[in-house]
Amino acid sequence: MFFEDDIGIDLGTASVLVFKKGKGIVLHEPSVVAIDRNTDRIIAVGEEARQMLGRTPGYITAVRPLKEGVIADYDTTEKMLSYFIRKVIGRRLFFKPRVIVCIPTGATDVEERAVRQATLSSGGRQAFIIEEPLAAALGAGINISEATGHMVVDLGGGTSDIAVLSLGGIVCDTSLRVGGDKFDEAIIRYVRREYNLMIGERTAEELKMNIGTVCVTNENRHRSMEVRGRDLVSGLPKTVTITAEESWEALQEPIETVIDGVKKVLEITPPELAADIVNNGIVMTGGGCLLDGLDILLSRETNLPVHIAEDAVSCVARGTGKALHEISTLSRAHGKGPRRIV
Repeated sequence: MFFEDDIGIDLGTASVLVFKKGKGIVLHEPSVVAIDRNTDRIIAVGEEARQMLGRTPGYITAVRPLKEGVIADYDTTEKMLSYFIRKVIGRRLFFKPRVIVCIPTGATDVEERAVRQATLSSGGRQAFIIEEPLAAALGAGINISEATGHMVVDLGGGTSDIAVLSLGGIVCDTSLRVGGDKFDEAIIRYVRREYNLMIGERTAEELKMNIGTVCVTNENRHRSMEVRGRDLVSGLPKTVTITAEESWEALQEPIETVIDGVKKVLEITPPELAADIVNNGIVMTGGGCLLDGLDILLSRETNLPVHIAEDAVSCVARGTGKALHEISTLSRAHGKGPRRIV
């Protein structure tokens, strides 16, 4: 039993998703805040602030307060969380909600405390932590309470969390500081190196989503997209055409890091659980797994079946919703409060 206003938050580097009882996902906004530097006042949060990235006058700064899955700017994160919580439950903060928040498996105790404290300062009555692979597995509909091995690869904006789960806990895992942001940075570097053209984060993200691929085929080889930016030689605006094959070349380095991470976790997986994974395959969640051809490439590299979860982007947020049912058990616990709540 949990209260009506209890909420689950997928506090991602690229976007924030909020789950509320009986309503499902009620908020999905970019993790961006626009601030007036002169008055330290927040001008916009979420999608409105994202539109300002790279386009603000000198006195306005559009920032992403989370970096690589953890809080980089505490004060701004607190204000952003407070805005989202008020937006979801209204201004009835007399009855403060209990909140469960996701963190990467590689987050340190300091980073975990920062998330917990920011949640409490933003209007949460109690704050609980769950690791992202657990939430992702719950959101993907995996029954992780049974004595069977399941492998989850959650590719977010800032991190890639890879874990083998069994009996409601994480058996072995790794957390890579590689995600959608690193994919965008790789595209920016490639365009700068090959064309002497500087493009912005939003342009790189659009290119990744529209024609980006990690598995070149006859069908996608000739797809292309025009990108506009600043010529680094002349300093003037310039337009070039990038092909899907070039995006494949640009994304090689970060994708290899993710695949190596999956292989390393498989290497340390106990034999009995490894046998289960052969049968169950690998489940991919998070926005990064939607990159064209990534499931095919991962299957080819591991010789295992790879499945993309239904509605992969919101898997972690939906998993926090299922984990909310365990809050009553957690609230009776003392001390630090375990991250593994299922």
